[in-house]
Parts: sequence; C-alpha cells; structure tokens
Amino acid sequence: MAVLDVPLPAHRAPAPSPPLHVNALQTLCRHVFAFRMVLIGLGAPWALARTARGGPTYLVGGAILLTFLLSYVLFRDWERFGPLLLRHRRLLALDMGLSVLLLVTAPPGSPLGLVSVCTPLLAGLVHGWRGSAVYAAVQAIAVAVLADTLVLPVLCLLAGGAGSCLRDLLLRFGEASRALAETRSRLAVAEAVRAERNRLAREMHDSVAKTLHGLALTADALARTTDPTDIRRQAELLSVAARHAAAESRCLLTDLRQAPDAPGVSLLSELRDLTTGAELRTVVGLPVVPATVARHLLAVTSEALENARRHARASRVTVTLTADTTDLTLTIEDDGCGLPDGADLPALSRQGHFGLLGMAERAAEIGARLIVGPGPKGSGSQVRLDLPLAALEAGA
Repeated sequence: MAVLDVPLPAHRAPAPSPPLHVNALQTLCRHVFAFRMVLIGLGAPWALARTARGGPTYLVGGAILLTFLLSYVLFRDWERFGPLLLRHRRLLALDMGLSVLLLVTAPPGSPLGLVSVCTPLLAGLVHGWRGSAVYAAVQAIAVAVLADTLVLPVLCLLAGGAGSCLRDLLLRFGEASRALAETRSRLAVAEAVRAERNRLAREMHDSVAKTLHGLALTADALARTTDPTDIRRQAELLSVAARHAAAESRCLLTDLRQAPDAPGVSLLSELRDLTTGAELRTVVGLPVVPATVARHLLAVTSEALENARRHARASRVTVTLTADTTDLTLTIEDDGCGLPDGADLPALSRQGHFGLLGMAERAAEIGARLIVGPGPKGSGSQVRLDLPLAALEAGA
C-alpha cells in the first residue's frame, strides 16, 4: 500500500536588495579619509617634536590642522561632499595638494609622509586604472623629490593599483548582483505563473471537471436508450447536471475573485453539507478558520470522498475533525480497496489522475502535512491532514 507524505513547505529567503557596489565604493572612499586622520594623529606628535621652535612649528602645525580638519569634514559629511568628489574627479588634485603641503612642511623622515598614499588610493577607487596611473605617477614623483626616499613613491604606486583593483572588483560584483537579481526575478515570475496554472487546474478538477464527466456519462446513456420514458428521465438528469455545472462554474469564479481578507467560516457547518452519506465525527471547540483555508480543507475532503465512492468502492466512509493545542486534524477513512501498491504522485499524474496531486498541493498551500495511506487496520485507505494552528493565525 502506498503512503504519500507531503511535508510542510520550506520558506524561501527573500530576494536580495539591489546591488550595493556603488554604496560600497563610496564607503571605501570615506574610510580612506578616516585612514588619513589616523595617520595624521599618529605622525603629528613626532613631526612637531622634531620641528624647530617658532615659525616652523606653526607652519607644520597649521598644515597638519588644515589637512586633518578637511579630512574630518569629508568623513563626517560624506553624504553631502562625497558625490561632488565622484562627479568632479579633478577635485583630487586639491587632495594631492594637501599631501604635498604636509611633505613640504614636515621634517624629513616624518610619518606624515605616509599620508601621501591616500591620494593614489582615492584615485584608484574613483577613476580606475587610467586615472590612478596619472595621480599615482605624479604623487610618486612629488614624494621622491620632496622626501628623498624610494619607499614612499613605491607605496604610492602600489596604493593606486590597489584602489583600481578594489574598484574593478566592486564593479564586477555589482554586475553579478544585477544578473542574479534579474535571474531571480524571472524565476519568481515563472514560479508565480506555474503556481497560478496549478491552482486553476486544481479548481477545475475539483469542481467543473467532475460534473462534466457525469454529463458525458449521462449523454452516453441517453444515446443508447430507446424507451421514451428512459429518454425523458435521462434528459432530466442531463438538464440537472448541466445546471449543476453552471452553478459550480459560478462558484469557482466567485472563489477565484474572493478577497484574501474574507471573514472566517465555520468549517463544521460546511462539512455537514459536504459529508452527506458519510459518518462525521467532530469535537467541541473547533476553531474558526479563514475562508481561504476552509476552501482548501473542504476541497481535500471532497476529493477524498469522491475517491472513496468512485474508485475504492467503499461502503463506509468516516470523516473526523479534531483539534488540540497545536494542530487541527482532518481524517477521511474508508473500507474500500485502497491505493494500488507502488503508487506515487508523479506516476498518478502521468496516468491522468490528478486528485491526489491536487490534495498534496492544497495541503502545501496552507502549510499542512498530508499523509495518504492504508487505514489503521491495514485495510481501506486513510487521508490525514494535520494543519498547525499557527498557520490558521497566519492566514487570518
């Protein structure tokens, strides 16, 4: 006997936010000024201590103060001044002038010379390879002339290359993020279309398709009947079935256009109308379920009853609805022949049997767990649906 167990649907992660490469690039530029302030704070005491008293001290102190304050303003109000630097890239020449001012005023060997690597780094982040090459080369030449060392010029060139590499990496990451977002968007649209098609297929199968099948059988019987009395009786049955199909079509359209925030319904009263000819067992204190959830539960019950009567040839069907502190449980049991061995959802779907597939999809739609298998005594079949009460609260 086959057992079909449909687990709770997994929650998907939300779609990612738009690519952040532009914000990341601006953040890196802002932190370059923070790095410069740290270097100035570390090198200022050493430079002032080794500067001659009087005018040279005031000159070095003024250059340090000016560079630090401008860096602080750009760091603090980057949202205001940062876009100007990104739009007008020639403003980096002023930044280079501040670095040169420190090199001119600071004594030889001062740690303030490390501030000069910030401009090539900024140029690499803002301009890319071409702009960083120009600024790094000019800065390296200025440092070599003023500082009389080869270490700082090499660092300037390396800083320009590092900034360009970071910029290129961020741009590539941004392109990959955009491509991923577009792919996810297309997949989400395709998934939504597929889900809507499956929903319409379930609704058609559970309502109009069954009545149309009955119409076809009645029409076949009418075509083989020659007795006028039987013809009249079959014609009346055909007329009643056609009106029933029209009513089901209207109900289907009403359900499809129903607002998602429709008020809850009493599942018990709906089951009483549905389970005519079957035994209904319930308990006191059943919760009121949202209309959308109730529609899925009633559709699962209707499909199980139809399978028991038409395919399992059951003589006794029992519908049980219970609730505890965590779950609402719906069980449909019959004493029929049960499911064939080895039956599964894909195989049944390929054979044109979509009832169990629709029940499984409905259970997954409302966050319930569906188990289809043999009855508790090993004979017949049992359809059990466990719906967490938390899902009821979420669907309310």
